[in-house]
Amino acid sequence: MAETQQIDESKNDARAQRKAAKLAKQIQSFAKEHGGAEGQLAYIGQMGTRVVLVGEDGRWGDLVAPTYDIAHSAAEKAGLTLHEDFDGDFAAKVRTGPYEWTRMAGIQIGGPSDK
Repeated sequence: MAETQQIDESKNDARAQRKAAKLAKQIQSFAKEHGGAEGQLAYIGQMGTRVVLVGEDGRWGDLVAPTYDIAHSAAEKAGLTLHEDFDGDFAAKVRTGPYEWTRMAGIQIGGPSDK
């Protein structure tokens, strides 16, 4: 019984490592495309942890990891500088375009609806 549990844990560890490696590649790709990147990890409940990325050019994106540990491991593997909070100088780096403004405004000022 203990041997079966160890095998299951090994499989879970291997899956977590593969997921972290995949996320790290995506983070590195984003960073390369945007002249570098910084990030912040945000716990989003049972869904996992959101990895918010902000490029040096002000473009932003995000990824979702199934756990905080996987998100943190991916960020470390990618060499991502992490911020504790999404505020101040870090938040000021974000540049939004017309798409984001119309999505944030929604139907109040003629943006696209969610229907």
